Amino acid sequence: MNDPASQYLRAHRDAAYRLLRRYLGMGKPFLLRSELWDTFVAFCEAEGERALLDSPLAEVIRVTQEAAVRRPWIYIAVRRYVARWRYYRIHTETLEVGSVGVSEYLAFKEQLVDGEAGEEWVLEFDIGPFNRDFPKLREARSIGRGVEFLNRRLSSQLFQDLGRGAQQILSFLRTHHHEGRPLMLNGRVHSVEELRRCLRQAQDLLARRPQEATWEQVARELQALGLEAGWGRTVGRIRDTLELLADILEAPAPRQLERFLGRIPMIFRVAILSPHGYFGQDNVLGLPDTGGQVVYILDQVRALEKEMRQRLHEQGLDIEPQILVVTRLIPEAPPGTTCDQRLEPIVGTRSARILRVPFREADGEVVRPWISRFEVWPYLERFARDVEKELLAEMGGRPDLVIGNYSDGNLVATLLAHRLGVTQCNIAHALEKTKYLMSDLYWKDNEPHYHFACQFTADLIAMNAADFIITSTYQEIAGREDSVGQYESYAAFTMPGLYRVVNGVDPFDPKFNIVSPGADAEIYFPYNQRERRLTGLHGELEALVYGGPHPEGRGVLQDREKPLLFTMARLDRIKNITGLVAWYGACERLRRVANLLVVAGHVDPNRSTDEEERDQILRMHELMDRHGLDGQVRWLGLRLEKNLSGELYRFVADRRGAFVQPALFEAFGLTVIEAMSCGLPTFATRYGGPLEIIEHGVSGFHIDPNHGDQAAELMADFFERCAREPGYWERLSEGALERIRTRYTWELYAERMMTLSRIYGFWKYVTNLERDETRRYLEMFYGLQLRPLARQVRPSS
Repeated sequence: MNDPASQYLRAHRDAAYRLLRRYLGMGKPFLLRSELWDTFVAFCEAEGERALLDSPLAEVIRVTQEAAVRRPWIYIAVRRYVARWRYYRIHTETLEVGSVGVSEYLAFKEQLVDGEAGEEWVLEFDIGPFNRDFPKLREARSIGRGVEFLNRRLSSQLFQDLGRGAQQILSFLRTHHHEGRPLMLNGRVHSVEELRRCLRQAQDLLARRPQEATWEQVARELQALGLEAGWGRTVGRIRDTLELLADILEAPAPRQLERFLGRIPMIFRVAILSPHGYFGQDNVLGLPDTGGQVVYILDQVRALEKEMRQRLHEQGLDIEPQILVVTRLIPEAPPGTTCDQRLEPIVGTRSARILRVPFREADGEVVRPWISRFEVWPYLERFARDVEKELLAEMGGRPDLVIGNYSDGNLVATLLAHRLGVTQCNIAHALEKTKYLMSDLYWKDNEPHYHFACQFTADLIAMNAADFIITSTYQEIAGREDSVGQYESYAAFTMPGLYRVVNGVDPFDPKFNIVSPGADAEIYFPYNQRERRLTGLHGELEALVYGGPHPEGRGVLQDREKPLLFTMARLDRIKNITGLVAWYGACERLRRVANLLVVAGHVDPNRSTDEEERDQILRMHELMDRHGLDGQVRWLGLRLEKNLSGELYRFVADRRGAFVQPALFEAFGLTVIEAMSCGLPTFATRYGGPLEIIEHGVSGFHIDPNHGDQAAELMADFFERCAREPGYWERLSEGALERIRTRYTWELYAERMMTLSRIYGFWKYVTNLERDETRRYLEMFYGLQLRPLARQVRPSS
């Protein structure tokens, strides 16, 4: 703790002592940031100590993320700056303040959970020593821009000895082949000096050729010098690429290196892993464990294939890129889905496919029913081996890039990348650890249903094994000044009785890169682009929204003149749809000015196979009964196909409605992007990605799901202002569209993704980015921790 705060405690012993007694008197072993601050403010007001609100003590309490309390000690975790932590303990009798290490802090928390009988020696996970000499970012503002830092730092180091750096580039260029065909260089170039000479001679030769001449027209002469296809399709492109390399060999610069690496044809085959849920293109959204991740990956594939093909074409190669999305084959898939089919072409692509591989028991028997994402762990190691065989057979060779999705997909990607020796990218989508309060400390209580011991262990291994990690937002990595990032939460935590993490993941690691996705522009486009509208669907939408009783719905809207407040999501606790209905039911102002349209889950609990969803369905019915909402809420338990959902956003916009995403936490928020892409003013949770997507009051509004009454009043304010102020709705709508145009498109995503994969692939080749010591440490942790934990999981299906 800073000296002024310590001195203040001693100088104001009476007030400090009474405050600490109040914390002790709360009777809770752990106090969260909000509880610490709210209790402090209430104390100051009740005890006439308002001067404390401007004291050094107030500053410390403001930046304390949590406290562990047991008389006579209070241990606190202070996060004064993003992703930078300090730990202290305060003796509540003597007011003695002392700094403690992360291990001691976590040990104290363990005692509060398991009592004094904790073991003297506890297994600690500490990746820090393996990264001690590896370059790290220093400034919080640079977090998520890892490749920029890596280019600057490592290009400087690599080329301090120009001879060594040039030789490594030469060796790298000579490795590139495609199905036995050499690319970039052939066997005529053996040394750096020969490479330099080759570049000069090629430039002289091409200077006398038309810029629009093709590779085929100059191939024989360039091959005689030592060059092969891959430098460019036209003479102009070839010359530009040659000049980039010549400049790098002469005086390397990070930007030149990035441009050059972005052109090297090294990504032809991509494998994308997403094992859990019902992965398909039709009739799957809304099924258990099946939502935004499926939409994300399918849109990602279309964008990546287009970008890969364009890059290969520009470099003069007529090679069809291959992308396989690998998921689980489910023999007992619901009718109308394709989840029981091994191969499925992906609509909107030329050659990308879904490859489904079944889970198998230890004896080889195929697992037939759906399995919750929390219970897949016993099957993943065998699944990874089977996937490897299937991938190699379908692709005709190993993939150049493996992309994992969510905890299970990232673990399988780790196993595959390790065995095949290829570049690995992780995408978390959502890390469960931050969704469930104190899920690490009380992991034993959650184990029967969630099996967090497996999941958090798998996360630690996959995060540290990945070559690079893609996130959609800054908050996903490092949070904000007042909130902890999802990845940051893995830096230090404990699962009492299992192991303690003192250095798990470092948000300042340059492997983190922010690459935000978009929405499918063919489906989600502005409501005012009338020529593109699917007007043939409007009759169906009229019936869905304003029709009479629906067999898959509840509620009939009585006043169709009111605008629609629309929400669409899975029906689970985190998505908080029932929370929204509760806010609406309790707010007379909001009920007066808008109808509520809910598309979520099932209406009949007997139709759901997910326990959490069934609980939420029953809660929905209870809320509608309690508040008498059947005339103001239309709840549809339907899964809408994409064209219909896109037109529904615009249908709501036609009626000057709004979209609301009320989740307790949302890692990114694809539905937020979809709604804003259609020009729909959007209210969304301030916890997670939407806080960065939306500019409050400009392109939408942030809401706090912990203060639903305030959120409801904010929505009521919006609709009332729209009614009295012409142009206000249109101003918010245009703000949403402009935000999407400049920041959130799949074209920008794909371009960045392909550049990152090349740069990290290059650094993996020429440096010690693979870090063998780290790999061996993770192998040990996998064998001694994750494998035994996975074997203990007994799926309930």
